Amino acid sequence: MTVPILVAVLITCVVLGVGGALTDVGNWYKRLRKPKWNPPNWVFGPAWTLILGLAAWAGVLAWIHNPDPAAHLRIGILFGVNIVLHMLWSPLFFNLKRPDWAMIEIPFLWVSILALIIGLRPLTPLAPLLLAPYLAWVSFASFLNLTIVRLNAPFDAKAKAKARAATRTAAR
Repeated sequence: MTVPILVAVLITCVVLGVGGALTDVGNWYKRLRKPKWNPPNWVFGPAWTLILGLAAWAGVLAWIHNPDPAAHLRIGILFGVNIVLHMLWSPLFFNLKRPDWAMIEIPFLWVSILALIIGLRPLTPLAPLLLAPYLAWVSFASFLNLTIVRLNAPFDAKAKAKARAATRTAAR
């Protein structure tokens, strides 16, 4: 029982560490127009720590209550896909400065969380409850991402230049 817990803690720490490293909340992000209901930056670290801790707990419960290799494979695939999708969002949004591309990625992440909820439910009935905050937070974050896209688009250099030129022409 100790090994699954240690592995889950290690994976969670790696995901949180890499996620934090890939989240550069620099001047670019600070200059973006955001809705009034945007949480302060300090909320995101504790929120993700709690959410991913609950997800790890769900994984450990599913793993220890279902010792057969088929269940372990299922758990590994569900979490593996989710982790990859989870890790894609920050580089798209922050490093590439493309909230519009991050918005395209979110439905895949959301479906991977739903797949975790559905896939782990037969293995342990507590897992969906532990994963519900993850789904709720990503739903909220997707609406926030969409709002930021609407308030700040376009994000690619050509579209920005075209929009500036159109604004200058209209001002004349």
